[in-house]
Amino acid sequence: MSKENPPIIRATHLVKTFGGLKAVDDLSFQLRPGECLGLLGPNGAGKTSTIRMAYGFSPITSGKLEVFGLNIETGWRRIRAKIGVCQQDNSLDPDLTVLQNLEVFARYFNIPRKETADRALQLLKFMALENRKDDKVTNLSGGMMRRLVLARALINSPKLLILDEPTTGLDPQARHQLWERLELLQENGISILLTTHYMDEASRLCDRLILMDHGKILIEGKPAELIHSKVGDHVVEISDPGEEVREFVNSRGFLNDVRDRRIIIYGVAGDNLFDVIGDRFCGESCIKRQATLEDVFLRLTGRELRE
Repeated sequence: MSKENPPIIRATHLVKTFGGLKAVDDLSFQLRPGECLGLLGPNGAGKTSTIRMAYGFSPITSGKLEVFGLNIETGWRRIRAKIGVCQQDNSLDPDLTVLQNLEVFARYFNIPRKETADRALQLLKFMALENRKDDKVTNLSGGMMRRLVLARALINSPKLLILDEPTTGLDPQARHQLWERLELLQENGISILLTTHYMDEASRLCDRLILMDHGKILIEGKPAELIHSKVGDHVVEISDPGEEVREFVNSRGFLNDVRDRRIIIYGVAGDNLFDVIGDRFCGESCIKRQATLEDVFLRLTGRELRE
């Protein structure tokens, strides 16, 4: 990283504990200017604890965290003035209109009244909410509420946007609308730190990913590179596989995961996995598909449900 382009976030040996629980365990990473960096991991992996430290909501236990080159412990006031945050929960004021939610929030940044009005209307237009500016928040759909939360996070013209599962609970249309707005923001130079449970969202939006579990980094890299290096290019899933299938797969050296009633076989370009397995073992219970980020996630963090 050159001196001319220092990282937006630099975390060094970051630790966060809650009593005897170590939620973040010796975490080091950087967010580069103009980049969208995704934090992935199962529930309890430490994602939300990490980003809450990044915007100064939760104090760090040990290590060092710099945002815009400022120490989060001493420069958090200046840092907060330059970031926008979308938390998981909807914290909009139900007693105010759509426009008023933006205008009231702008007061925290001492934005002049005239500038606030202009900026709020521009953001509502950007989020396709200008026709709902006088509606109460309670009259909005879930997707509209999330777009309004994002608009509110942009009221101070931030250089860094921190998003904690921004599209959870939204239908596909609403998710795609929000993705398009986020892509436009990134094109305009805003850096984004994102957590999500949607692997398609991470693949589409993120330049780089960090997969976490138990507070530690498991892997880090670009989405396509992680898929290719960890699971290959294509996948065959066979339900209720017989012993013959398992022996054949192992004899050919195919990477695979065996579950109680399913075998998942991973292949790379040129190994003819679909033909080799399909010709001998694929019936109605066989699925052939491209490898995805979800395969990487499940291979490295497991398929068991967690509390």
